[in-house]
Amino acid sequence: MSVFSHLEFDNHEKVVFVEDEQSGLKAIIAVHNTNLGPSLGGCRMWPYESDEEALTDVLRLSRGMTYKSAIAGLPLGGGKCVIIGDHRKDKTPELLRALGRAIEGLSGAYITAEDSGTSVADMVTIGECTQYASGVVKGSEHGGDPSPSTAYGVFIGLKAAVKHKLRRTDLRGLKVAVQGVGNVGFHLCKYLQAEGVELTVTDIFPANVERVVTELGAKFVAHEDIYTVDVDVFAPCAMGGVINEETLSQLKAKVIAGAANNQLARSEISQLILSNDILYAPDYVINAGGIIDIAYQRNGGGTDDLKAHIESIGTILTSIFERADKTGYSTEIVANQIAQERFKN
Repeated sequence: MSVFSHLEFDNHEKVVFVEDEQSGLKAIIAVHNTNLGPSLGGCRMWPYESDEEALTDVLRLSRGMTYKSAIAGLPLGGGKCVIIGDHRKDKTPELLRALGRAIEGLSGAYITAEDSGTSVADMVTIGECTQYASGVVKGSEHGGDPSPSTAYGVFIGLKAAVKHKLRRTDLRGLKVAVQGVGNVGFHLCKYLQAEGVELTVTDIFPANVERVVTELGAKFVAHEDIYTVDVDVFAPCAMGGVINEETLSQLKAKVIAGAANNQLARSEISQLILSNDILYAPDYVINAGGIIDIAYQRNGGGTDDLKAHIESIGTILTSIFERADKTGYSTEIVANQIAQERFKN
């Protein structure tokens, strides 16, 4: 694999390939930028179809973490780890400990946390071999799991987007399609259902669908049909790259606001979204609640301060929307400009 000439390589400081024959671990750790502080980003475990796909994902995700922390006002850089494998079949304590040893070898340049396919329990196991595992708070309500904070930030951001685009402050009767109802998506649905939102959901895992349909009264549609549902808001909360020319042409929603990372298949899609008169809440801005939570876990800070910091996501998004309106640039371009002003200085 060529790294330096890779389309998603963006002057990354480190790209580390990790293999442990005994445990079967195959992972890639990418550190994008540490100008503002050590790189912090989740560890994702996914059955990538190829090593190239895994490299693309980790390069994009680590870059996104740099922008996320910068725009959220955190003293952190951006990094990410991906484990190549099925978390439901291939994950073992030995594999996780091997990853922990690899992370420890980076001497604090990368700090890990949970992500898709990993959990608080996994961070405990990884933490047996490194001091650089986050998202574990014994005795707390969620054990350190940042997913509820991510969901709350998305909820706040979604409301800001609806207010700006649809001129609505009351969500009752609003129609929202949620793609992916795992940890973050389910918590988001709970917030929305409490506000009287009509939910339509999809997920590749039947158990996730059953939970949200049974407990929250959501309507289920097949994965390929979620784009065509007649809704006000489309909330991608699964994997990235789901907004492209084809899916965008199917959307009836006037707002895109969800928790998934790297929602746009290509950066140029942001301008196409604008030309289609759809308001896009840049993913790394709206989903920053989790990284804010992890930062507070590491550096201290009260619950009220954490909640206020997460709620500032709505204010940040509103300023991005207003600047985009004034300049004619897409919201993605405006968000990138603001983030770069912070971490490149």
